[in-house]
Amino acid sequence: MSAIELEGLVHVYDSGVRALDGVDLTIRPGERVALIGQNGSGKTTLVRHLDGLLRPTEGRVLVGGVDASTRTVAQLAREVGLVFQDPDRQIFASSVRAEVEFGPRNLGLRGEALRQAVSDALAETGLDAEAETNPYDLAASRRKLLALASVVAMQTPVLVLDEPTTGQDLAGIRRVERIVARVADAGRTVIAVSHDMRFVAENVDRVVVMRLGSVILDGTPAEVFAEPAWELLRSTYVEPPLAARVGARLGLGSTPTDERLVEAMAVRSA
Repeated sequence: MSAIELEGLVHVYDSGVRALDGVDLTIRPGERVALIGQNGSGKTTLVRHLDGLLRPTEGRVLVGGVDASTRTVAQLAREVGLVFQDPDRQIFASSVRAEVEFGPRNLGLRGEALRQAVSDALAETGLDAEAETNPYDLAASRRKLLALASVVAMQTPVLVLDEPTTGQDLAGIRRVERIVARVADAGRTVIAVSHDMRFVAENVDRVVVMRLGSVILDGTPAEVFAEPAWELLRSTYVEPPLAARVGARLGLGSTPTDERLVEAMAVRSA
């Protein structure tokens, strides 16, 4: 059974904008998938169908094999956890701990299971020392991590991250990367909407490229960031990561490691 399946998904906003234009997409359990493309290409519109915040104009969305149109937003929240791009759109509690507790408590966790889920999420995001802090006393980058902790604690089968590295320093990005790896290792599905091509290249199994509400490319990072695909990427205003461009020039492929790049550059300069 697929984790997520989209069948001919169309979404037309009340303004008349056709944001999704017949998207067919299947995502397997445990897969790490990135959605990339220019602003307005349909990425965020697509992921908001997964938890019922938007409903299809045409087509179907299946979550865990069940038609999402037959389920409420509250029911879908047990399956799909969505971390918004702007954390202030989902933070409301008076303390960091209360914020992280809210989701799993609403899903029925109690006692030691609840305490452990909250403790683990706070530790993973580096917020354990700030558990009693008011969320709005945190810096914006820390509020972003708080929103992530709140959803991670819900332990949903699918985790959706909208621009997870925006505003993060290197330490914050590494925390996000570790969480993505840990969640995937536990068999949960991760879907990331991102403009951070280095994060995409290094942390997902599959990249789905969107333009004007349609999928125009779908493959591994090595395939999507390979030089033959660059023109198609540019059509949706995406530049391949620097490592892919340098790797192509040095004959190292489209996803070389930092170590391979350093070795190759050292050989060329010798």
